[in-house]
Amino acid sequence: MAKGVNKVILLGNVGKDPEMRATPSGMVIAQFTLATADRKKEGEKWVDTTEWHNLVCFGRTAEIVRDYVKKGKQLYIEGKIQSRSWDDKESGQKKYRTEIIVNELALLGGGDREGGGGGSYGGGASRGGYSQSNTTSFDQRTPAPAPDYAGEGITDDDIPF
Repeated sequence: MAKGVNKVILLGNVGKDPEMRATPSGMVIAQFTLATADRKKEGEKWVDTTEWHNLVCFGRTAEIVRDYVKKGKQLYIEGKIQSRSWDDKESGQKKYRTEIIVNELALLGGGDREGGGGGSYGGGASRGGYSQSNTTSFDQRTPAPAPDYAGEGITDDDIPF
């Protein structure tokens, strides 16, 4: 079977303070909502729509969320979509939930309760677009090991031109 792609990129604002919990083994889990906004023209007026996303972070990324993410904070998120279902204990009905499992998180400006948009994590993205110099990025994926080229010399024959 062919490999598929499940990748989500979001830029939005945190809807409420994250809910924290831990597994019996001690792994930290953070859950929170992120609002993304869209604007389109309908006739003569502009209409804003908001989409709400359920986000889940694990391990070190959840610890970063616990320490730095609050309601209103602007975030850049990369992750994957995951759906789950369960039977409600009270009603017996089947319940469904679609979540974004966060792989990468960048803290942008806004939402700081102690002062303005500054702070140790920068003032956010510029109006022109995403600015890496004003963000702090956390990637919870493990990096691939670097290839070992020890003992292999590069010669002129290796250069493609």
